[in-house]
Amino acid sequence: MKKKLDLIAIGRACIDLNSIEYNQPLEETLTFRKYVGGSPANIAIGASKLGLSCGFIGKVPDDQHGRFITNFMENVGIDVSQMPIDKTGKKAGLAFTEILSPEECSILMYRDEVADLYLSSKEINEEYIKQTKKLVVSGTGLSQSPSREAVLKAVSIARENNIKIIFELDYRPYTWKNEEEVSIYYTLVAQQSDIVIGTRDEFNVLENTIIGNNEDTVTQLFKHQPELIVIKHGVEGSYAYTKTGEVYRGTAYKSNVLKTFGAGDSYAAAFIYALTQGKNIQEALQYGSASAAIVVSKHSSSEAMPTVSEIEKLMREQE
Repeated sequence: MKKKLDLIAIGRACIDLNSIEYNQPLEETLTFRKYVGGSPANIAIGASKLGLSCGFIGKVPDDQHGRFITNFMENVGIDVSQMPIDKTGKKAGLAFTEILSPEECSILMYRDEVADLYLSSKEINEEYIKQTKKLVVSGTGLSQSPSREAVLKAVSIARENNIKIIFELDYRPYTWKNEEEVSIYYTLVAQQSDIVIGTRDEFNVLENTIIGNNEDTVTQLFKHQPELIVIKHGVEGSYAYTKTGEVYRGTAYKSNVLKTFGAGDSYAAAFIYALTQGKNIQEALQYGSASAAIVVSKHSSSEAMPTVSEIEKLMREQE
C-alpha cells in the first residue's frame, strides 16, 4: 500500500503568546505576539516546512483561536481533515512566555479544560492512520482522559499496521496528577515505540528516578520495541543509541540565542526529516541540532521552523 503521508502527529495544538519585551519579567510585560504552539503541532509544522507530507490529529476549540490554529497549519501544508472542533465550550491552551535572558526563559501555561485534552478515541480514524509511514506521539497527550485513550488507540493502530511510532516525551508537569502516573503511561508508550526522543530529565521522569543514566535507560528500553533512542543533554549535545549497539553523538551548533523554548520541537522535526530522506543517524543528529540552533535565535517556535537550505547552510558554515 502506497502511503499518502510521511507522518501524522497527534496531540496538542495551542496558542503561544511570546513576550515582545525582552529581558524583563512577565509581570512587567505588556505586549506579546501570537503564534501556534504545542510540541506535536510544532513538529508537524517543522516537518512540513522541510518538505514532508504531514497530517495532524488534534482537537481545537470552536472559536477564533481554534480557527487561527487550523488556518496556520493548513497554510503550511498540513492535512487538517482530522482536527475535530470542540462544541462544548472548551478553549485553546495558552502559553505566555517570559524572556528574561537567553538563559532564563519560562512559560506560564493555562491548561485547564483545554480542547486538545478532550480528543476522544471515537475521533481516531483507523483508515487515516493507515495512510502514514510514521506516527509522532507527544507525551502531554497522555496526561488526561479522554485524550489519553485516544493516543493509546492511535498507537495501537500504528503498531498493528507496522507504522513507525516516534515518541517525543514532551514532559509538562502541570498537566499530570503525579510522577508515578507519568512514569506508567510514558513507559507503556515508550515500550511500543520504534524511536524515543527526549531530554535526560524527561527520561528520568519516564523512569521515575532523580538521577538516571543513559546506559540503564537504553538497556531497559531495548528489551522492548524501540530500535533507536535519542537522549538530549542541552549544550553538551545529544546521543543516539541503536539496538544493535552503535552510539552516536550530535554536537550543538553555535547560535545567537534569544530564548530556550522551541528547540526540542525543531530538533525532532529535522531529525525525523533527515531519517526520512535516508540520512544516517549521525547526519540526522546534526540536522536536528542545526534546526534547534536556528529556532532558539528567533522569536517564535512555529513560524521560525527552518527550511532545508537554512539548516544545511548553518551546517556548512560551522563544519
